[in-house]
Amino acid sequence: MGTSATVGIQRQDLKKHGLVSASDAERGSPIESINRMTQQPRLIHLVAHRGNARDFPENTLPALRSAIDLGVRFLEFDVQLSTDGVPMVIHDHELVRTAGIAGCVHDLTAAELTQISVGEPARFGERFADVRIATLADTVKLLEARPQLTLFVEVKRASLHRFGHEQVMHRVGEVLRPYRAQCVVISFDLAAVHLARRTGAFKIGWVLPQYDEHARLKFEAVKPEFLFCDHEKLPGDNSRLWRGPWRWALYEIETPELALALAERGADFVETMAVQTMIEGFRALTRNG
Repeated sequence: MGTSATVGIQRQDLKKHGLVSASDAERGSPIESINRMTQQPRLIHLVAHRGNARDFPENTLPALRSAIDLGVRFLEFDVQLSTDGVPMVIHDHELVRTAGIAGCVHDLTAAELTQISVGEPARFGERFADVRIATLADTVKLLEARPQLTLFVEVKRASLHRFGHEQVMHRVGEVLRPYRAQCVVISFDLAAVHLARRTGAFKIGWVLPQYDEHARLKFEAVKPEFLFCDHEKLPGDNSRLWRGPWRWALYEIETPELALALAERGADFVETMAVQTMIEGFRALTRNG
């Protein structure tokens, strides 16, 4: 990103992504005013991290549908493999945090897992007791009749360690292949996403374990389409993100102000669980402008 660039969200992009109302977009926003000053407009997109996971149980169909209803076009969620080789949408391979019970995803069949409530009782009590673990096959149906959506599908390392790269990526690829144009396979495991590209021609994203020269050497060799990074791992000097053919997605972002600061450093996407809060924050910036 250029050294003097100041970037932001254009008003039409705010409107398109549900971040401002139609009337707000017509008036213009303070974010676009920054762009007019620099003459270097730039889009930054909101990614719903595990869906609208602040208000709904993470990685569930209600959380993902809520994000869609709020106008978000980019969704991220996690995949683990069941014992019978079915990709399931869940972050932890242990069930205790989201389901409140002992057990491991890898030891249960898909039929058994789809009967388990993952309403996050520690956060929500019994409010979402009827919410179950979804298969990847059911989840990607959200794309049907929604050509504007893109899914970032994160393959978890626990499944790769348990079942091996070939089996996991084959199973995930089988499900995603009919929707390939709208799916990006991502993982902390660089070998896994490289395999997804080589065998399935998927777009890929690497979730960086660290933002350092060792990681840079690797992603400059592989050149994934996307790079994901925890914003707290970035250097504290506000330097620009490393440039290349990839696009940057930074997480976990809680405020519009932080999103805009990261956009100035070269972020293309900001990933958040606080979808509603972020949208309301951008609308407030627009109104105040």
